[in-house]
Amino acid sequence: MRIPSRVIGGVVVAALLTQLTACGTLFWPDRRGQIDGKIDPVIAVLDAVGILFYVIPGLIAFGVDFATGAIYLPGGSTAQVAPEKLNEAITADGKVDKAKLQAILQSELGKNLPLNDPRLIQHRGSVEQLAMYGFKPAA
Repeated sequence: MRIPSRVIGGVVVAALLTQLTACGTLFWPDRRGQIDGKIDPVIAVLDAVGILFYVIPGLIAFGVDFATGAIYLPGGSTAQVAPEKLNEAITADGKVDKAKLQAILQSELGKNLPLNDPRLIQHRGSVEQLAMYGFKPAA
């Protein structure tokens, strides 16, 4: 008895698609546990492919990825340095010593930030902003 190649191909495609259920949970398990964020378009498209071929497994994939949080892109991280520590990087004439600032950030955050990079965007502040952070303006 000969089985048509279309039937074999259909079974193989069905098996592969059922393996893609909950793509985010399978591909990026480290994302599980997130509550919200931006939705990863790659995971959303892969889950939507499951809906195109099989409605129930596709909906289950979306449900699992949303429930586990694996569908969300990983969030950025933030870090804070006490203003008193940053005060050490301000020179007597009110300018910021980039070398001292870089050393403070290196010791506090454990990351080497290239403060001399020409792509670095610097914003100018006001006296009120300095006072809000506890700095004494000196110029």
